[in-house]
Amino acid sequence: MAQIIDGKALAKQVREEIKAETEEMEAKHGIVPGLAVILVGNDPGSEVYVRNKKNDCEKVGFYSEVIHLPEETSADTILEHIRKLNATEAIDGILVQMPLPGHLDAPSILNTIRPHKDVDGLHPVNMGRLLSGQPCMAPCTPKGVMRMLDSIGCEIEGKRAVVVGRSVLVGKPIAMMLLARNATVTMCHSRTRNLPEICAEADILVAATGRAEMIDENYVKEGAVVIDVGISRMGKKLTGDVAYERVADKAGWITPVPGGVGPMTRAMLLVNTMQAAKLRVG
Repeated sequence: MAQIIDGKALAKQVREEIKAETEEMEAKHGIVPGLAVILVGNDPGSEVYVRNKKNDCEKVGFYSEVIHLPEETSADTILEHIRKLNATEAIDGILVQMPLPGHLDAPSILNTIRPHKDVDGLHPVNMGRLLSGQPCMAPCTPKGVMRMLDSIGCEIEGKRAVVVGRSVLVGKPIAMMLLARNATVTMCHSRTRNLPEICAEADILVAATGRAEMIDENYVKEGAVVIDVGISRMGKKLTGDVAYERVADKAGWITPVPGGVGPMTRAMLLVNTMQAAKLRVG
C-alpha cells in the first residue's frame, strides 16, 4: 500500500516557516509582505479560493487586499488597477483570479503585471526564465509538487518522470522543473499513443489532465511516486485524475484528492509573495 504525501500537513509547515520569516522581516526592516488579489465576477469557486488565500495571508502576517470587481468590468478598468498595484510599494505580489469572464483577454491582463510581482508565475518573462534555468517566479502548483517530492526524500536525478498534461499552468512548467533537477522527462497528452505503457515506465508520474480517474493501476509502475494534480466532482465526491484506491495498492507514494497538491498550491503563493518581498528589501 502506498504511503500518502500529506499536502495539508506540509502546507501547514510551509505557513509556519513563512510566518517566522515575516516576523523577522518586520523586526529587521519594518515591513511585511503584501499580496493583492483581483477578483472579477461572482464565480462561487473563485470566491472560495480568494477567501482562502486571504485567510492564509492573515495566518502568516501578510498584508492583503482583495479588489472585487463586477462581472461586466472592462479590461481598461482592470489594467488601471494593475498599474496602480505595480506602483504601490506595499504590494509585493499581484494575482488575478482565474477564470476571467469571457469578454476579457486573460493574457493581455496578466502580461501587465510586473514580472517581479507576478506571484502566479504566468508572465512570459517568468516562463522564459524558467525555460532557460534562470531565477524566476515559478508557477505555484508545479513549485508545490517539487516541494512534495523533496519532502519524501525523492531522488529526482536520473529518474524517469512522465507528465500527463501539457498546460501552461502545470504540465509544461513541471516538466521544466523536473528536467532542471536532471530527471529524464516525457510529456504526454490526449493524443499520445500507448499512454498506459509510457506511464508505466515512470518512477515519478504527474497526472494533470483534468479527466477524473483516468489514471488507473495499468498506468503505474510498481513503487512509483504518483502526484495527482487534477480535481473533479463525481456526484458528491471530489476526485482527482488518479483512481486512488486502485493505484494506491501499487504505487510507493501517492497524493490524495482532496488534501494533496491543492493546499500546497496555496502555500507556494505565500512563498512567492515572500520571495517578492525579499526583492523589495534587497
